[in-house]
Amino acid sequence: MTMPDAVLVEACCDSVYTACAAQEAGAGRIELCGPGDGGTTPSLGLIARCRDLIRVPLHVMIRPHSRDFVYHEDELDVMANDIVTARTLGVDGVVLGPLQRDNTVHLPQLQMLTEIARPMRVAFHRAFDRTPDALSALHLLLLAGVDVVLTSGQADTALEGADTLRTLQARGGDRITVLAGGSVRGSNVQELVQRSGVRQVHARATDPGILRDVVLALNGQR
Repeated sequence: MTMPDAVLVEACCDSVYTACAAQEAGAGRIELCGPGDGGTTPSLGLIARCRDLIRVPLHVMIRPHSRDFVYHEDELDVMANDIVTARTLGVDGVVLGPLQRDNTVHLPQLQMLTEIARPMRVAFHRAFDRTPDALSALHLLLLAGVDVVLTSGQADTALEGADTLRTLQARGGDRITVLAGGSVRGSNVQELVQRSGVRQVHARATDPGILRDVVLALNGQR
């Protein structure tokens, strides 16, 4: 069955090859990450080359380490400089997610980084799923002016978190885009979209086959 309205598929990529393959498969946006668990800031050369080759919007991870999502002053300075560099290279958006030690959103850091990023779009990554209260965290993202939140609905998978995703979608309205991510596959993406009501999904493209299957399923070809 074809979905009634187009659903944007964001592809999580870690190389020029995977980014180009995702674009060819039908991804509507690329999230570019460097190495490490959950991704880190990609290299300058990788960003520049992908910007040369990628026609769809390109968002870049801004994360100086993969230990956690708590950042000290020196790390914030690194992140701020990486954001400025990404903007200079013509990137469309940045992806970040500062938390406090209790896993609540670090609003002052988020506001500062968001202000530096403009006019690029700002997405909050799945650090959101570590927060103790999804609706309270969403409120802080709205205060900071974040454009997109990537979340599984604080469940192990986006499909399991579909009800929470729907609640977040309703609460955020047109002020923020809820991007569903977490084990999104061709076998479950239609059910995920129907149950959650989201219009954007995030799929891993380090294996191009996963992304291709998601796109085909949304187009009713699988």
